[in-house]
Amino acid sequence: MAKQTSDNPAHQASLEVQRESILGSQELVAFVATQDPGRAKEFYRDTLGLPLVSEDEFALVFDATGTMLRVTRVQELAAAKYTVLGWRVRDIVQTATDLQKAHVAQERYPGMQQDELGIWTSPSGAKVAWFKDPDGNTLSITQF
Repeated sequence: MAKQTSDNPAHQASLEVQRESILGSQELVAFVATQDPGRAKEFYRDTLGLPLVSEDEFALVFDATGTMLRVTRVQELAAAKYTVLGWRVRDIVQTATDLQKAHVAQERYPGMQQDELGIWTSPSGAKVAWFKDPDGNTLSITQF
């Protein structure tokens, strides 16, 4: 296929902007997988408090403060051994305490010095805690 060119200066400027940022001005859509949409809906909506926007045979769609989170229905799930979703929080101690009160267990990792709430302080000073959703996906909260 031949590459199209244009002598129009406005078109050339538009192409330059597109080359500089293909997705930089587009909205991110986050995905996480579930084998049990009922439990996932209860967890993300009722436990974490994300508004459910829609639901169909393919996915549950939540609003995560303006970011679309699609909890996609899958036949087989291989949970990642790393964080797949994370939230920036203002007060990690309060958020970790609230998760604990909601019966969401914090993950503990050997070799990491985590406090009684499962919070680890990174070398940069950021504080991080991890937990899992009902499908075993690792989620996190971070206070920078």
